[in-house]
Amino acid sequence: MKRKISDSLVEWKNSRERKPLIVNGARQVGKTYILEQFGEEYFQNVVYLNMEIEGAVGAFIEKELSPQKIIQFIESSKRQEITPEKTLIFFDEIQACERALTSLKYFCEQTPEYHVVAAGSLLGVAVNREKYSFPVGKVNELSMYPLDFEEFIWALGYEKLAEEIRSHFANNEAMPEALHHVALELYQKYFIIGGMPEAVKTFIKTDSFLKVQIIQNNILNEYIADMAKYADTATSVKIRACYDSIPAQLAKENAKFQYKVVQRGGTATIFGEAIEWLNLANITLKCQQLEHGFIPINAYMNLINFKLYMGDIGILTLRSEIPLQTVLSTIETDNTFLGVMTENYVAQCFRSKNYRLAYWQSEGKAEVDFVLQLDGNIVPVEVKKGRHNRSKSLGVFMEKYKPEYAIRISKKNFGFENRIKSVPLYAVFCI
Repeated sequence: MKRKISDSLVEWKNSRERKPLIVNGARQVGKTYILEQFGEEYFQNVVYLNMEIEGAVGAFIEKELSPQKIIQFIESSKRQEITPEKTLIFFDEIQACERALTSLKYFCEQTPEYHVVAAGSLLGVAVNREKYSFPVGKVNELSMYPLDFEEFIWALGYEKLAEEIRSHFANNEAMPEALHHVALELYQKYFIIGGMPEAVKTFIKTDSFLKVQIIQNNILNEYIADMAKYADTATSVKIRACYDSIPAQLAKENAKFQYKVVQRGGTATIFGEAIEWLNLANITLKCQQLEHGFIPINAYMNLINFKLYMGDIGILTLRSEIPLQTVLSTIETDNTFLGVMTENYVAQCFRSKNYRLAYWQSEGKAEVDFVLQLDGNIVPVEVKKGRHNRSKSLGVFMEKYKPEYAIRISKKNFGFENRIKSVPLYAVFCI
């Protein structure tokens, strides 16, 4: 599958300031596949080391951090020659061997001529950090996410449709109705399938949503296994409880995360660490409340109030058990949960572009779903699941903070009127 991160990998390879590279992301987003593909395409050979199972290499690194000695040991044990500029050294699941993570500092300082990459699913989680430190400043980092909608339609063979969507977005020009409907139908499929590569591949092979959900359930089980493996028993129970509460949290009229929904009497003191674990593991997406719509949005975050979304819309569809015919129906309904699921989809799209997730809420009832800082401007973003998209909240924000323009995401075609840019749900990747 074609992934956007590939361009960043090539830039890293050719950079004169290159350091060892860490690719971080949740389980099953395609890190191993894309790095192996990159190695096969741009290097003479790839030395692959899965640190969950490479006991001998891990034991050696526990005692020795010299890059030259590590390379000599790997060459001997793997029977592969490692040549500067020609070999890609790939440490996979590096979180299983924190000493290997520490060694990246010395690869940077002592042997910068070697191309070294590492991938991990739980690098943000504090696993034995009191023993070995993260090589701050000595590595380059990239984040990888599930396929966004554009990568999804590439995988399904709709490259030309993606080009049309980008062109019409740039020109604020309505798509031909036939193409508009095709794109909306694909969007509805993405809502169920999501962006996990194995789920997408299964749908391409079988055209079966049921088999897709079997794959998604397997991924969920891996998440749960990680909660038990990389956290103590008490914390693991709290992590699971917070994660399981997300559909109920989103279903509330006010989708702000409430600890009491997880457990009666729940507080940030009890569950704060569990929420942080989920976010650092890239399993959830945290959207912070803004107190004001000024630049920089960083400075006006309310660190107490936030919403919590799932990292993949397909996983949320599975977990919520919403009937698939409700998602696939072309008839608009008053299903409010479908509305918050649409917000989750948009949050996932924005996070894949590394945008900071924030929403605005006034002292009254007005709420704007997302607020972005783009090219030095504040841009309020309103999300609607269907075509009916009148809302007072966006008007309240625009009157109060006077942004240059706003974005309204819905099933309506492209357009621009009254300083509001209309963006179809399938074109969020263009923003």
